[in-house]
Amino acid sequence: DPTMTGKTQTSNVTNKNDPKSINSRVFIGNLNTAIVKKGDIEAIFAKYGKIVGCSVHKGYAFVQYMSERHARAAVAGENARIIAGQPL
Repeated sequence: DPTMTGKTQTSNVTNKNDPKSINSRVFIGNLNTAIVKKGDIEAIFAKYGKIVGCSVHKGYAFVQYMSERHARAAVAGENARIIAGQPL
């Protein structure tokens, strides 16, 4: 129940076929998904803007932002950051 935590759940959907959404989506590669979970990724990337979706796969993830500006800021800020011993 989202009202209990005071935080709404982000969607798991990051592959909408809306062409505009592609520009506001961030691919996160070389991710240690054995350690790093969806909540961790959202906590790291939330400072760049409103996240509308986050999907985690084996070794990588996608974060979908509201705007392309937020996505670009996230890429600029987090590229090569070390998380769980691996550079993104």
